[in-house]
Amino acid sequence: MRVITGTARGRRLKELSGRETRPTTDRVKEGLFNIIQFDIEGRRVLDLFAGTGQLGIEALSRGASEAVFVDCRKDAAKLVEENLRLTELHGRARVVCGDALSYLSSVREKFDIVFLDPPYGTGLLEQAMERTMGFDILRGHGIIICESAADAPLQEAVPPYTLHRTYRYGKIRLALYRREGGEER
Repeated sequence: MRVITGTARGRRLKELSGRETRPTTDRVKEGLFNIIQFDIEGRRVLDLFAGTGQLGIEALSRGASEAVFVDCRKDAAKLVEENLRLTELHGRARVVCGDALSYLSSVREKFDIVFLDPPYGTGLLEQAMERTMGFDILRGHGIIICESAADAPLQEAVPPYTLHRTYRYGKIRLALYRREGGEER
């Protein structure tokens, strides 16, 4: 697993051992960042269910202004911090070791991009989407990117959010939701 491009291009990221964490494949990650490549520069990113932190780190490497990483596992949070130091991006990042759903319920800041990649089939994606839209933590024109199994039901969007588009990569689906404008950056 490596950073694809940007200031940390080519740097290898450390991975967690075991099967509790399922890193996004290079093919899916490359597709995801091709989709949002013009939406990253200067933006605030939330990497929920961070795992190794690879999605938020890729965004930082490509010019995101800052990123918050949230994972409930202590070993994952520690690994994200280590990967941020390896890529020299730790100065623009904050790591939260805690429950993702609790974090969404208490967050008082706004983001431009939210990555949601929880363990498949646990119901966490649906709950995280519901809270993300319900607490309205995105700025105007913000993006939520959800990774799920391709055959999983799509989460219904509630205004001011809309399902913009879906992309399929074999057994994996990316769903891109956008928030309508109306708030200054």
